[in-house]
Amino acid sequence: MRAQPRVFERAQRVLIEFFRLEAAGGIVLIVAAVLAMLAANSPLAHAYEAFRDTPLGRGDWGKSLHWWVNDGLMAIFFLLVALEIKREVISGQLSSRAQLALPVVCAIGGVAVPALLYVALNHADAEAMRGWAVPTATDIAFALGVLALLGSRVPLGMKLLLSTIAVADDLIAILIIALFYTQGLQWTALAGAAVVVLAMWGLNRRKVTHLAPYLALGAVLWALVLASGVHATLAGVVTGLMIPHYDRRNTIDDASEHSPLETLEHALHPWVAYAILPLFAFVNAGLSLAGLQAGDLLAPLPAGIALGLVLGKPVGIAGAAVLMRALGLARFPEGMDLRAMLGLGLLCGIGFTMSLFIASLAFGGQGLLYTESVLGVLGASVVAALAGMLWLALVLPRAQAAR
Repeated sequence: MRAQPRVFERAQRVLIEFFRLEAAGGIVLIVAAVLAMLAANSPLAHAYEAFRDTPLGRGDWGKSLHWWVNDGLMAIFFLLVALEIKREVISGQLSSRAQLALPVVCAIGGVAVPALLYVALNHADAEAMRGWAVPTATDIAFALGVLALLGSRVPLGMKLLLSTIAVADDLIAILIIALFYTQGLQWTALAGAAVVVLAMWGLNRRKVTHLAPYLALGAVLWALVLASGVHATLAGVVTGLMIPHYDRRNTIDDASEHSPLETLEHALHPWVAYAILPLFAFVNAGLSLAGLQAGDLLAPLPAGIALGLVLGKPVGIAGAAVLMRALGLARFPEGMDLRAMLGLGLLCGIGFTMSLFIASLAFGGQGLLYTESVLGVLGASVVAALAGMLWLALVLPRAQAAR
């Protein structure tokens, strides 16, 4: 009879640790982005470019630091995302239909409306249309970092909903990358990747709980996926989904059963939050403003991204939530009303990490379009962060702090 309380207590501890880490990581992420902008627009600009272009590796693997961060280290970020998604589906906020409905529908609305706004402004430009997915993403670390500034006024239900929407949003982003940003497939390498996935699946079925074989096969999978033409970061996703969680079919108490997934997730979180994502922000957010004018933000591409993130996200998310409540399919979390839902939607307009990543896939090698997309992402993320924080500061009851 005590299994249920122990499961709840463990989940609560994990949740508190998760939010504390994500909030702190979001602040570090903001600092890294600011430092990148300062470096790119100062006498240090040449040193900054030289740092990004630092060659690493030899022969065919001789690539720039920028490449290794985006194609190598970000695979570890996607591995962590996949672990979080799997944990939420098996034992978290996405494990039941009642918990699943609201965040998933909100995430879909928060992807569809920004994409439609972007398409409305850029449908006549075939090259710009490659970036339709840039304004569809949410940066959970950045958003939780901003939310943390409001302290105890923020109801737990809002933090839960924001994190669950972001997890669902990440899953949609992964599908978008796999379906729309893959080109020139090499079938031999892809067949090899399929064999490696089958090997990991076999380990999982045989209930192998040691992490070493999964991670070794994951490294091989990364190299094969890279050679196949599919973006290499998706190898991290597949590896994460193959890592075993606890077995719900056995008689061992889930609260005490060893979970390789949670072990790896806890080990990766600090590295991703405090090293990989800040480094990604630093090498990707350094936009030189030389020659740019305020009117450049009004060009269709950056305007479509900015409009999608700042307006499309809150409209899509809040609209989906209102529709779900009107149909009697879901309720707002405790402590939240429509005003709070709009504020949450504004914070989801902080695209940053995933938006910059999709922009690099859509416009890599196209200098002007990539610059415009980064300009749109950075500008929109700043506006969404400030607007969301100010709006929630006005609408959240101050009495919440006394609880």
